[in-house]
Amino acid sequence: MGKFGRSWALMKASANILRQDKELMLFPLLAGLASLIVVATFAWPVWTLIATHQADFEGQRHHASPMFMLVSFLFYVVQYGVVIFFNVALASAALIRLDGGDPTLGDGMRAAWSKLPNIVGYALIAATVGMILRALQERFGLIGRIVVGLLGFGWTVATFLVVPVLAAQDVGPVDAVKRSASLLKKTWGENLIGNAGIGLAGGVLTFCLIFVSAVLFFLAASTQSFALMVAVGVVAVVALIALSLFQTAMHGVYSAALYRYTEEGDPGRGFDVALIESAFRPKN
Repeated sequence: MGKFGRSWALMKASANILRQDKELMLFPLLAGLASLIVVATFAWPVWTLIATHQADFEGQRHHASPMFMLVSFLFYVVQYGVVIFFNVALASAALIRLDGGDPTLGDGMRAAWSKLPNIVGYALIAATVGMILRALQERFGLIGRIVVGLLGFGWTVATFLVVPVLAAQDVGPVDAVKRSASLLKKTWGENLIGNAGIGLAGGVLTFCLIFVSAVLFFLAASTQSFALMVAVGVVAVVALIALSLFQTAMHGVYSAALYRYTEEGDPGRGFDVALIESAFRPKN
């Protein structure tokens, strides 16, 4: 309960910082738009290859074609690369704010662009891990899904701080993964509970928003006003997108603060040092 309380306080501090720098939500917005472009670019070849792969599978060829695997891998790499790029930009801007500066969208983008080779390298690693986990899941069925779930969970925890490491340090992707894993023992509790807390809070708010939107939509429908129903639907979609952007940006600020404290002993402006120190006090 103590760790949960500390993690909740750290999350609130992250949200307060985000409210001061609302432009930080532009990074996940741009990431989402860029991801849509990537999906649209790969949609036709992936769809064609999936259809071929399904036909082969039904014909008792229980393996994917080399072309299907190649296109899938390229899709993973590009998609991971886009997301990681904007996450590094977000972390870079968050670190500027934690240092007492006033970051802009351009500051984060320039910082991420300067780390592009390392970002691409980490995208290759992440895509490879993703392909391996997917292959295990398909090959071993239910047992594979359980194993993949455990391995995926471990990978997510171990690489939680890779993004702020890439943003703050001039290291390669392999060293960034190693550094993130080495910091895991310091951030274990706050890492897990903080992630769970952000996800839980986002889930509760999303549920409430959907519930309220559904009630308003049915009330609008009872008036038989098409314009009112469309207005309610548009407002609900915009609110859901804004909530998702806020949650994603808060996650980036939170990870940047954890990283900053483990490296410098100070989480930065906006965070209670005593709270962080109690969260990461040395164990006897």
